[in-house]
Amino acid sequence: MHGQIEAAHRDGAWRRRLREGFLVGEGWLSSVVGEAWNPLAQLGALGFLLFWIVVVSGIYLYIFFDTSVVGAFESVERLTVAQWYAGGVMRSLHRYASDAFVVVLLVHMAREVALDRYRGVRWFAWITGVPILWLALAAGVGGYWLVWDRLAQFIAVVTAEWLDVIPIFGEPIANNFLTRGSLGDRFFTLLVFLHIAVPLFLLLALWIHLLRIARPKVMPARGLSAATFGALVALSLVHPAVSQGQADLGVEVVTVGLDWFYLAGYPVLDRLGPASGWALAVGATVVLGLLPWLPRARPLPVAEVDLGNCNGCSRCFADCPFGAVIMVPRTNGRPFPLNAVVDPALCTSCGICVGACPTATPFRSTEELVTGIDLPHRPLDALREELEAAARRGARPRIVVFGCDYGVDVRALDGVAALSLPCIGALPPSFIDYALTRLGLDAVVVTGCGEGACYQRFGVAWTQERIAGTRDPYLRERVPRDRLIQVWAAPHEAPRLERAIAELRRRLAATVGDGDAGAS
Repeated sequence: MHGQIEAAHRDGAWRRRLREGFLVGEGWLSSVVGEAWNPLAQLGALGFLLFWIVVVSGIYLYIFFDTSVVGAFESVERLTVAQWYAGGVMRSLHRYASDAFVVVLLVHMAREVALDRYRGVRWFAWITGVPILWLALAAGVGGYWLVWDRLAQFIAVVTAEWLDVIPIFGEPIANNFLTRGSLGDRFFTLLVFLHIAVPLFLLLALWIHLLRIARPKVMPARGLSAATFGALVALSLVHPAVSQGQADLGVEVVTVGLDWFYLAGYPVLDRLGPASGWALAVGATVVLGLLPWLPRARPLPVAEVDLGNCNGCSRCFADCPFGAVIMVPRTNGRPFPLNAVVDPALCTSCGICVGACPTATPFRSTEELVTGIDLPHRPLDALREELEAAARRGARPRIVVFGCDYGVDVRALDGVAALSLPCIGALPPSFIDYALTRLGLDAVVVTGCGEGACYQRFGVAWTQERIAGTRDPYLRERVPRDRLIQVWAAPHEAPRLERAIAELRRRLAATVGDGDAGAS
């Protein structure tokens, strides 16, 4: 059994249930709103959209905001009440987009854990995501603080007591909130500055988060963007955000309404005390930071370049989902200006680069198939041997299924020859051609992860484009499309793949007869 399959099968029951929950939910949403509008498949892009909604609405609010202690609450009230049609909507939009940002961030992290896309060489994206979470929470808390209502007063007191545990300030911050008049305009202006600065650091963290991801999607589909914005505006009109009475440091706050997306930890801080709060915060951060190594993913051999067969075409460079392939000046004297080099720190051993290589064709007459780039633990020559062996056995109609280690387990299918790859994107289209035109197989089924849920990000998309003839290397026109089907199915959707194969078998039998299917 191959390494990546072993890693998937070693997952605990909790991860399998979480993964299945996400995949079932994504499949249902795709059936309802379509793949392009599926929010679970575009969580990262949705996060960026929400971030910019927060920024734009925040700029509008700042134009009318009074940064003094006395004027802060009154200016927010004027925006909310007197200018409800603009300022009030902007305030509500600012609040609800911020809440949605936190939700999307948490669901995105949970989805990456469920799909096991946070360990191994992907640790960088996870590690840089942890400070994004804390910066998002800090920005939201600061925003509630600036309203300077009773909720802000409660937040200010609890936060000040929590920060005072760290002996880095000249005097306790909590002294600013002891009595009426103790909070000065200078300190309040500092809070305004921090509320502007933290989102800037958050934007920097988001940029760093994407450094190791090729072609990151930073905006969702237009329809989903419009629907998200429309839903937030509708919520702002139906249930506008309002203040909870002006803060009064001479009166202790007893009851407040909390925003549980941002402020869920405050009752805990208030109950357990600042020291325990720090212990929880530091402990949670350490656990999140160590998660990619608990347990550590077993590294797989990375793709290797054969300079004697690499012609520097750059297709592997263009198709790598993680930027692991770079092009450098030729080093072996062949008459090509460039050759590919693989960065082992970024390579996920997906094999998509192999599927992109023009030398990765089984039609080559060499005894051993050696390509410009290949996976040492899953060489393409072995795939050709498996395919040729499959063509020599089995009753007709003879069907071969090319599958993915992270989709349906194709080896459990009955009555077909099944070949599984690290990613369906590792399948050169010429292998489909070879199976149907050279080996005389009756039909080919190509399957992999569900659309929008590709473990290797672009494996499904690149395969679809190669078969459609819109991406090199493309499937030749001579290949009979009526003997080729594509079924994109998550691991729990095996029955759908089985039904598609059964229907294909019936169609082949009806076309040329059960005993002569595929005969020429």
